[in-house]
Amino acid sequence: MAVAINLNSYQEPILFLATAGIVVPLFHRLRISPVLGYLAAGALLGPYGLGRFVPAHPWVNWITFTNKEDASHLAEFGVVFLLFTIGIELSWQRLRTLRRLVFGFGSLQVAICAVVLGALALHLVGTITGAAVVGLAFALSSTAIVIPVLAEQKRLNTPAGRASFSALLFQDLAVAPILFTIAVLDTGQPEVTMASFAWALLQAVLALAVLVGLGRVVLRPFFQLVSATKSPELFMAACLLVVLVTSLIAAVSGLSMALGAFIAGVLLSETEYRRAVDVTIQPFKGLLLGVFFVSVGMNLDFSRLLEAPALILAAATIVIVIKGAIIFILGRPFGLSASDAAETSLLLGPSGEFGLVIIGSAMIAGLVPTGIGLNLLLVITLTMVVIPLLARLGRRLSRRLEKRRPLDPIVAVSPPPDEIGRVIIAGYGRVGQLVGDMLERHKVPYLAIDLDPARVAAERRAGKPVFFGDGSYPEFLRACGIDRALALVITLDTRSSIEAVVSAARKERSDITIVSRARDARHAAELYKLGVDDAVPETIEASLQLSEAVLADIGVPMGLVIASIHERRDEFRTILKESSKESSAKRDPGRTEFRARRTVGKPPPPAVDEPAASEPATRTGS
Repeated sequence: MAVAINLNSYQEPILFLATAGIVVPLFHRLRISPVLGYLAAGALLGPYGLGRFVPAHPWVNWITFTNKEDASHLAEFGVVFLLFTIGIELSWQRLRTLRRLVFGFGSLQVAICAVVLGALALHLVGTITGAAVVGLAFALSSTAIVIPVLAEQKRLNTPAGRASFSALLFQDLAVAPILFTIAVLDTGQPEVTMASFAWALLQAVLALAVLVGLGRVVLRPFFQLVSATKSPELFMAACLLVVLVTSLIAAVSGLSMALGAFIAGVLLSETEYRRAVDVTIQPFKGLLLGVFFVSVGMNLDFSRLLEAPALILAAATIVIVIKGAIIFILGRPFGLSASDAAETSLLLGPSGEFGLVIIGSAMIAGLVPTGIGLNLLLVITLTMVVIPLLARLGRRLSRRLEKRRPLDPIVAVSPPPDEIGRVIIAGYGRVGQLVGDMLERHKVPYLAIDLDPARVAAERRAGKPVFFGDGSYPEFLRACGIDRALALVITLDTRSSIEAVVSAARKERSDITIVSRARDARHAAELYKLGVDDAVPETIEASLQLSEAVLADIGVPMGLVIASIHERRDEFRTILKESSKESSAKRDPGRTEFRARRTVGKPPPPAVDEPAASEPATRTGS
């Protein structure tokens, strides 16, 4: 006998999975954070979106999220898993390294922004407690959007990236105590007195002590026992068990579930299982965070934006401007340059996902009126939407300010143009330094250029011929003596910067040998079209080195290995060059003939054994 199936029970899970299947690939393709996609989906498919049409058109109920309570319970686990993974990443070593930025810059940023924004919200909310909660909510920034944006731009290890990460880390640490305080101040609970608050605080401290003590004693042996089974399924079950048990223990003790999960993550970060646990938890975190952001989006009523667009947009702008100004001013005493402080202020100026959590909790606790709270949720969301745009604006502003910044005298040294047979290296990071070291070993003089003033200063103190400047400017290349240089090696790590230097160098001198780093085979083919003599794709070179290592390790004679690797490298080079010539010929039949004429009669390279005119060819003083 067939069992009757209630399709309504499966409606929202299926709708959410379908939303995730559409939102994540689409927004990834558009290079927009999926967080914004989930928020938009929640707003569109929620009660304030398509849900408005359910009474008139009942069939719309099948494509809308209607059960806000069930969604909020499941969404809470999204925040739980997020704080758990933050705890896993929070090693004591990282805290020690960044302690000045985390507990100095981060704490001052939260405190000052909360005070200023809370004071502005006082007349709106009407109570000091509510204004303080609103100020704290707007003082926080978006970890879920800012960190991926910095990672995509490869800016996490820059001064602005480290400052942003440190501030976000302190904000993440501050979330759990803020949520605990809101729970204590809940107007639906008995009136809070000093005695009741002290008792709640004592309970929290005892619960924390129990969690930390049990965690230190139990977690490592527990995961040793589980991992000995070599069962991925059991290991996954153990990870989920730890998250759920610790969060529920915290909740029963009067703390937030998120705080309990965070403590468990911190304890696991000290064990050898931290990476395996993190990888196992990631899919659950991603899906449950998606539920969380959809549930937040369900509370967004964009019709309110239509009712008072000027007021809400002005509020969002004021929040970004005030926070940005405070962060810019704070960044200078903590060692950030004007350009880095400006970039950091634009990244951290908007509010974030934990602000949504705090405002939502404050509305439930009766600390913020519902109507005002819904408008505040809308303001926070609007500030989050513009984070990717502000990140790009901050990068451009940082570059402009960097160029205008007066350089250290040791950095602002003009490159000598008068050495014959010198190699110019554009970019002196790890790859450029290795190229320079090999040139030194073969007594080939070189000159390196880089746009990182700190790196230039450090290398010049070490006796290296490194100069500050941008190789994409023809005037600077002329100052480096490109007209007499033997070759140009480009080791930059972004496609646009590599191609800009290639184009500038080829316009200045059509016969110079250009060897360039390439991101992959396709990028190498593009560089051949621009006129490089050799492009070295990172992916192909890595595969060749792996092949060389495995052939040598299994006993193939080294001579044969090296010969075959060189042969294969030449084959790749020929294929890439031919493909670039074919595509160029299709676009411009005369270009191939011009390139052939350009190589005919190419003058022999100048001698490289002449003494250096003004810079040492080898490292001195270290």
